Amino acid sequence: MTAFLVVLVIILFGVAVWQLDKIFQMSKSEGSNDSEIASDKDNNINGYLMLGFVFFTYFLLIYCFWKWGDVLLPEAASEHGQGLDDLMYISMALIFFVGFVTLWLLSYFAFKYRGKKENRALFFADNDTLEFVWTIIPVIVLAGLIIYGLFTWTDIMNVDTEDDPMVVELYAYQFDWRARYSGADNTLGEANVRLIEGVNQLGVDASDPNAQDDVVVNELHLPLGRKVLFKMRSQDVLHSAYMPHFRAQMNCVPGMITQFAFTPSITTEDMRLNEDVVDKVNEINRLRREKSLGLAAKGEEGLEPYQFDYLLLCNKICGTNHYNMQMKIVVESQEDYDAWMETQPTFAEVIKK
Repeated sequence: MTAFLVVLVIILFGVAVWQLDKIFQMSKSEGSNDSEIASDKDNNINGYLMLGFVFFTYFLLIYCFWKWGDVLLPEAASEHGQGLDDLMYISMALIFFVGFVTLWLLSYFAFKYRGKKENRALFFADNDTLEFVWTIIPVIVLAGLIIYGLFTWTDIMNVDTEDDPMVVELYAYQFDWRARYSGADNTLGEANVRLIEGVNQLGVDASDPNAQDDVVVNELHLPLGRKVLFKMRSQDVLHSAYMPHFRAQMNCVPGMITQFAFTPSITTEDMRLNEDVVDKVNEINRLRREKSLGLAAKGEEGLEPYQFDYLLLCNKICGTNHYNMQMKIVVESQEDYDAWMETQPTFAEVIKK
């Protein structure tokens, strides 16, 4: 309340000063040289400031790309990811080109045609050629971009069942993830949040024959080169399954099942050898070592070295622990995946315990 009153007093003080300034302006004599009409000097100053603004903006943009360009994601780890990246690069290239040209024209014309006492404004009602050009060019460019985007979206979202994708359920709840594999029959058993009880944390219907070989885990393993169809559910609020390295994201909506499919194309071990990933890991560990030295001086335990892993994140602000809602993803060979799966108990085995 005190902070609100302080802000209110400052605002009222500013209004009072503004009103006093208006009164002083009205009380001046007609012969005063202090006029609110811009002079040639004022126009020159503003014209050069506009040029300075555009060059400063260009410099800031270039500096940001040079300084923080390394925070971008490495190459996509899914087969559809490259198409999505290409769409983004083309879109951003068009945006930056139009932005550069438009900003320069606005600033340059503001400078070139700045006010001068001897100049008179030229007025014409319309120019059909100009209006046609600046209308048809954006229409063509945007239409091409939208059509390209629709084809890309269709290719990604249309799941070809003839590929026999592996079916996996991603189950979201505040504030964690669980994955449920469809087992040998590749069919998920029925589930309902009303059936959640004891060890049955996902509400799987124990009477459904298709559910008996389902496997529930808290670490997601995916075989390289095998298409995976994710069925997504939410227990409580709106979540979003976000797997940035696979260029995949889909909302998890309470009361309905959403889906997304992709084929992993790079194993975890191979991605750890990626040049960009290696540089990022080295930089993170450098910062961690510096932090650990400070903690050691205080007698506290230091930070462990960071190792790259694919992650499933929540991309919706779903509550106080939203930032901590993540699950590790391991992409491995089919042989390693099969060996790992053999160590996981089925839903029927878990229920019997």
